[in-house]
Amino acid sequence: MFRKNSVRHFMRRVPMMCLTLFLISGCTQQPEIKKVDGFAQGTTYHISWWSDKPVSIEQVNKQFSKELAIIDREFSTYRDDSYISKFNKSQSTDWQPASDDFIDLLHIAQMVNKKTDGCYDPTVGPLFNLWGFKKDVLHVPSDEQISAVRSELGLDKIQIDEKGKRIRKTQPGVQLDFSSMGEGYTIGKLSKILEDDGISDYLVEFGGDMKIRGHKPGGQKWRIAIEKPISQKEGRQPYQLVTINEENGVTLDTSGTYHHSFDENGKEYPHILDLRTGAPVSHNLVSASVFGSVPAVSDAWATAMLCLGPKEGAEVANKEQLEVFFIQKEGDQFKNFESLALKNSPRVAFDHK
Repeated sequence: MFRKNSVRHFMRRVPMMCLTLFLISGCTQQPEIKKVDGFAQGTTYHISWWSDKPVSIEQVNKQFSKELAIIDREFSTYRDDSYISKFNKSQSTDWQPASDDFIDLLHIAQMVNKKTDGCYDPTVGPLFNLWGFKKDVLHVPSDEQISAVRSELGLDKIQIDEKGKRIRKTQPGVQLDFSSMGEGYTIGKLSKILEDDGISDYLVEFGGDMKIRGHKPGGQKWRIAIEKPISQKEGRQPYQLVTINEENGVTLDTSGTYHHSFDENGKEYPHILDLRTGAPVSHNLVSASVFGSVPAVSDAWATAMLCLGPKEGAEVANKEQLEVFFIQKEGDQFKNFESLALKNSPRVAFDHK
């Protein structure tokens, strides 16, 4: 994440103002931006906020830690005792109780799955494992292996009983993995903690995705950047600077093919898999950034755009009026374009090159 910080420049001018105004009304300094950094869910997070109401970093940190532990116990596929791991291991097709949040994420997945003709599908985990992406034992499986695994996949094999708050499999081997919207979901939870504490001006960044609300002290707008789609060896660099105009809350979720891929026999295989083919995508779209209002939704859509590719992705984005920033790689160069909704959006402004 990249952003400008003008607080330090402002603070150098405060003492002179204090000397001038003290006898009249005292000196009132503008609030400082407070920061919390951490590591969770295999990634880092950086959170900045300010408020006229005193809120301690210790209080916020404690709340964050508690919420992150709850999320981990329910959605982590890396611990055997989580709800989702137990659900995945179970071969039962009986109804099982599920939390409101779990059902909400299923509804989001079903919506995006339907509007992408099945390209986006959080039951893709076993296929992800077959290609070796989970354990970094990367290889190209046979057509027979792919066909066998695909027969066990499909979001249509999960049913929801809304009134009974329960879910069930219609096929024993189907599994769920919400990592494609997990960072967005977590951002929503951490943002709610801040808002419940009376904080309305903040920037929550988790794994590169974020939610931005309000403004900086003094009225300055938040400034962020879309990451350049380059390998981890080259480090993280800004590609497109963005000013956030909308103060009621803007989410930004980016999905890319550039951090996890492998080459075999001269062909590159990114970690974005299309359930419709059982193989990694083969288009030249390397990054899709979705601006939205609900972070879990825009996170799912970002992954969906990478699955669909530049042509089909743009068509779906325009049909659904999604604000999407696309980056394609042509040779050694990058080319970007925007969906119609993003081009016409007053919520954000780009520093065009």
